[in-house]
Amino acid sequence: MKPHYFIVALVLCTFFVISFITNLLAPIFPALIDSYKIGLTLAGLFPFAFFIAYGVMSIPAGLLVQRIGERKVMLIAFTIAFIGCVLFVWLPVFLVAMAALFLIGTAMAFLQVAINPLLRAGGGSKHFAVFSVAAQLMFGAAAALSPLVYSAITQSSSSFSSQLMHLVPTNMSWLSMYVIFAVICLIMLITVAIAPIKRLENTAINKPVSIKQSIALLTDSTVLKFFFAIVAYVALEQGVANSISVFLQRYHQIDPSVQGAQVVSQFWLALTLGCLLGIVLLKLFDAKTVLLGFSIGAGLSLLCGLFGSTSIALLAFPCVGFFLSIMWSVIFSLALNSVSQNHGAVSGILCTGIVGGAFASPIVGGLSELSGSLQLSLLILLLPLGYIFSVGIWAAPLVKNHTFKFARKVSSNKKIQPHTH
Repeated sequence: MKPHYFIVALVLCTFFVISFITNLLAPIFPALIDSYKIGLTLAGLFPFAFFIAYGVMSIPAGLLVQRIGERKVMLIAFTIAFIGCVLFVWLPVFLVAMAALFLIGTAMAFLQVAINPLLRAGGGSKHFAVFSVAAQLMFGAAAALSPLVYSAITQSSSSFSSQLMHLVPTNMSWLSMYVIFAVICLIMLITVAIAPIKRLENTAINKPVSIKQSIALLTDSTVLKFFFAIVAYVALEQGVANSISVFLQRYHQIDPSVQGAQVVSQFWLALTLGCLLGIVLLKLFDAKTVLLGFSIGAGLSLLCGLFGSTSIALLAFPCVGFFLSIMWSVIFSLALNSVSQNHGAVSGILCTGIVGGAFASPIVGGLSELSGSLQLSLLILLLPLGYIFSVGIWAAPLVKNHTFKFARKVSSNKKIQPHTH
């Protein structure tokens, strides 16, 4: 199938927006604690409200994609996200904030479910691993930019920043970012509405499935194992990202709104740079081999960040991001390339696994308050990392990622094959 590069570009742009909105929670985490006068466990309910939406809405989103197509689901998603952002800014009390974050999380779930099979259809199944890493590159770039924009907006005295601050309570300057998010959602709404993606909406090989059939896919051992791999990855990613600022503040006396936010940004920037290397490595080696190597690197970096000196921790946490870079992409591509049909429904189930991000912060926060040590509680993140490592051992995709070595082998076989009549 010939790649549709406009569709690929639109999907990559959507990944950027999803990440820009999603990953603000990490740098504003200390500000949430201060604004609402709450502890780590209650503060963990904010990412919980956001990510639990994936658990509730991803399977319905997968069914909706099959019924009405990617474009309409994306339009619905950006509308819901806009409403959530406006609600958050308009009435930022604790319970309303939770509801608003649930709406925004629902929108992100709809988008994730719609754009992953769209990327596979637009770019071709053999190139899906590489395009998926390119999407993760965009995801990492946006996540690196989000805390920098937050820091710049809240620290700046420009007229633009002043106008934003007039729209939010004086003790909640971080809410100004959700004003920006509302504007971005409107822009994306218009873009998707005029984008020429009709020809791809009904060309997938997937046949529509019912809710019962979709849930039945969870009894498929392959789908189930990859579902838990997504749960593990998102729990690991969000568990690390949401803890960086608080950890550095508590153990190394680093200002969370300035240098702490910068380290979070560096975490995502390193994740972006890791994607660049990942694209190259996935053209040279099997995706499973790359996943194994990056899992080991992530584990060593996390241990250095938790138990090293200040200078080591400042380097180690971004290194964790570097080694996490290819994990989502490789797991998702291995999953979809391990099933022969119903990719939309499977994508919905996999995106349900993003619910892992809902539990990481509350569990880490709860263990921290019980044990009195955030440092030791973060060791629990080695469990999901171990499961991700195991994926590189047991995964058996029907379609392997396209490598230069594989391409040369196929080309060589074609040359020596005799002609038959």
